[in-house]
Amino acid sequence: MAARGGKKIVIVKKKVAGGGGHHGGSWKVAYADFVTAMMAFFMVMWILGMDDKTKQAIEGYFANPVGYKKGYGAGSSPLGTGSAVNALQRSPMRMIVRSTEQRTFEQMRQAILDKLATSDSLKRLNAQVDVQVTQEGLRIELVESERGDVYFPIGSSQMNSATVLTLQLIGQELSPIAQSLIIEGHTDAAPFGRDASYTNWELSADRANAARRVLQAAGIDPKRISEVRGYADTKPRVINDPKAPANRRISVLIPFTVVPESAGSAEALANGKRDSIVNSIVEPIKKTY
Repeated sequence: MAARGGKKIVIVKKKVAGGGGHHGGSWKVAYADFVTAMMAFFMVMWILGMDDKTKQAIEGYFANPVGYKKGYGAGSSPLGTGSAVNALQRSPMRMIVRSTEQRTFEQMRQAILDKLATSDSLKRLNAQVDVQVTQEGLRIELVESERGDVYFPIGSSQMNSATVLTLQLIGQELSPIAQSLIIEGHTDAAPFGRDASYTNWELSADRANAARRVLQAAGIDPKRISEVRGYADTKPRVINDPKAPANRRISVLIPFTVVPESAGSAEALANGKRDSIVNSIVEPIKKTY
């Protein structure tokens, strides 16, 4: 080493080791990105080749995964939990049918709300109607207001004019379709009276049957009414206030279709039967929607 000012200058040279086999691991990241991009590309091309119903079912999930999952809860969601869900995962047909019915029920819900909104009589009677697409299906509820006697006099199954008019409008809207209906009667938790021979159980059932008669008179085929239920106060709408007027209500439920296990089998899909199966299942509720 040359010395400068009597001091040695030490030069340290560090040799950078080679990249090893195939010149390091950076290529693996680039290759992984390439494979991921290709997989995404082929998935998009695969989806584009599907029929419209399948595309809409997939779009419904990716547009709102949480809402899609909640909407198909209670053993009917392809993304939920439980053995019933495993069956759905084995049956893509069930997811497709449910997605189709979901959209149809949303259209029916809006049509019913629009029809009720045009009734000046219902506005004057302060009638409250709640129409929702729930985990069970399309649910239409005639809910008592704070006044508490809009639909039925307290303790009676004799209908007021608001009940008759509301059920007539609903019946006219639902009469063209062929889907089954379930009618439910609910009361609050207030004791009905000293006579134990007639309780809230009998009252809720009588009110549900009164609603059934009006719906049938409005054009609903009696064969479509699969059940008439009286729940008394066992399923309150206002859980923290069992005696709330809103717990007294009539509910009309159009349930989601139960798809047979065989309808979604791999064999059925492979044989090109998907469209015919879906149409045969959802056709009853698509006659006017």
